[in-house]
This record gives sequence, C-alpha cells and structure tokens, in this order.
Amino acid sequence: MKMKGYAMLGIGSTGWIEKDAPKCGVLDAIVRPIAVSPCTSDVHTVWEGAIGDRHDMILGHEAVGEVVEVGSLVKTLRPGDKVIVPAITPDWGALESQAGYSVHSGGMLAGWKFSNFKDGVFGEYFHVNEADANLAILPEGIDPAAAVMLSDMVPTGFHGAELAQVEYGDTVCVIGIGPVGLMGVAACALKGAGRLIAVGSRQVCIDAAKGYGATDIVNYKNGGIVEQVMELTGGRGVDKVVIAGGDVDTFAQAVTMLKPGGRIGNVNYLGAGDYIKIPRVEWGCGMGHKNIAGGLMPGGRLRMEKLVSLMQYGRLDTSIMLTHRFNGFEHIEEALMLMKDKPRDLIKPVVMV
Repeated sequence: MKMKGYAMLGIGSTGWIEKDAPKCGVLDAIVRPIAVSPCTSDVHTVWEGAIGDRHDMILGHEAVGEVVEVGSLVKTLRPGDKVIVPAITPDWGALESQAGYSVHSGGMLAGWKFSNFKDGVFGEYFHVNEADANLAILPEGIDPAAAVMLSDMVPTGFHGAELAQVEYGDTVCVIGIGPVGLMGVAACALKGAGRLIAVGSRQVCIDAAKGYGATDIVNYKNGGIVEQVMELTGGRGVDKVVIAGGDVDTFAQAVTMLKPGGRIGNVNYLGAGDYIKIPRVEWGCGMGHKNIAGGLMPGGRLRMEKLVSLMQYGRLDTSIMLTHRFNGFEHIEEALMLMKDKPRDLIKPVVMV
C-alpha cells in the first residue's frame, strides 16, 4: 500500500512524496495521525543539515494519533485507541536503557528515531516500535491539539528543569521562551523556583511566560542578558539556568550569570557550530563548581502518562501555546514554514489531520 507524506528531500529542500506504508512488527503499532505539530528541530534538520543529509525522509516527531494495527505480541493497545506519541521511542531492552539512558538506546541519541533515521509522523501512517512501552492512551476529555505538546515540548522543557536540578526557592534563569522554554518556565515553577527570570523578546511569548510563572523578563534586544540578569540579582547571579534557545555562544552567558555551585540544564538543539565556548575565568578557571548538564528528553509511555496527568488535574495548560491551528493534512507545509520564519505572533502551530 502506498501513502503520502511530507518529507525532507535533501538539505534545504522539502516536499510531498509517495512511498510504501510502514509494516507492523510483532511488538509494534501502525498509527494514523490525528494532530501533529512541526518543531524547530525539523528546521535545524532540513535547513541547517544538523544531523546530515537525508533523502525522502518523512518529517515530524510530534503527534497524537489513532492506532490502526498492532503486532501479535502487543498487550495494552488495540485498533481505534487514541494515543499520545512521544518524540523519543527507545528500544527498552537495549543495554543503554538498562543503564538508565534509554534515549541513547542503540547509540548516542538513537532513541530519537522519527525524522532522524526513520520516517516521521507527517505521513498518512507511521510506525511505532515497542508500542506497549512507547505509546500512552489519550485520556477522555483531553484535546488532542493540546496533547500533542506532550510529544516533545512539555517533556523537553521539563527535562531542562530536571537537568538543572531546580529546587524550592532557587533563582532561575530560562534562556529562550519559545515553546520548549515556556515549558521550562512552567516546570521550574512547579518545582518551586522562587525568582524566575525568562529571556525572550516576542510579546506573545513574554505574556505566556508570565502566565506560566516568570517573575521577571529579560529582553536581549535591550542589552546583554548577563548584565541585565546580574543587575536584577544585585550582582549575585542565579542558582540555576535552563538553556532552551540560543546557540553555541549561549553557554558562555549561562556560565557567567551562574553562581558557584550552580547548575545549567541544556535542552537546546544546537543545529550549527563546531564548538561550545566556556569562559575560563567565569568558570572559575575550571574549578568553580559550575556544572553543565545537557540531555535529550526521556520518552516512553510512563513519561507521557505522568505528564498528561498534569493536564488532567489542572496543573498544566498547554493550550496557551497553540497560536496557529490548521485543519487538513495539506497544511503541514504551511505550519512548518511558520516554525522556520517565526512570525511575532507565533508560539506553536498544530495541524488537525
């Protein structure tokens, strides 16, 4: 059976293609999308060639879908189930998973399969490995458009707060308040941050950041962010930094504003540049106890079930981020170009298929 999908044709090029529909393994599922959303990662992949050249690879890694087929050994799912599809779908029996790093099962970042080395979710059908472990049932009453944020934006932003080890009363700076950074702000607030400084410039994102718990806004267009953060904190700096935007030079800013003994959690996908620069003196000549952690967000069913419970019980409202909503599979290209161009009224587009 043939199907359509929106694909990366090569670096800098995208378009609609037709290819064979995926086949289902005994532990796996075939899913049709209900709601999908493009990501800045797709932009890095296509227009920066961040993970190398890819040809005729269907894009997309954020979806809520409906199960259409399950393998003979799948126990918890059946055709017709509505499911949350995480962007990261590890191989749970891999040695890396047993060591506690499922996102790297099979190699570094190899838990990230969709639109990396496997067709993504912007097709009429897509394949999910180890369905029992990687798909979560969408609870009744949860809007699929809001739930698609659980695929990547929520778990990535929350992982930034986890990597930074945010604690009660911490002064935290979140650098970048696109959708991932906004979820970083929400996570830091839920973890009990005291002063919560958000760095961004677009008003729609600033308003959302305040709604999610930011106490202060630093606009990089008004001057250096380090100087602004140091002025806000009376020269003391911050306890924790979550990096959810910027580039290879952002680490120097984060290290400089961080107190000795502080911690940086990076979840920003660095799509360009060869090296990260760490300022020697501001890093305490290598001995300042300024810790840097960077990680790909955890995937899998348990993660999705825990995060969707925050929506079920009123702890988290992702609908604030849904600024552009489309109806129809044919609008995937339009939504992706919004993520590429980032108009000032955009946070996140969603396409209802």
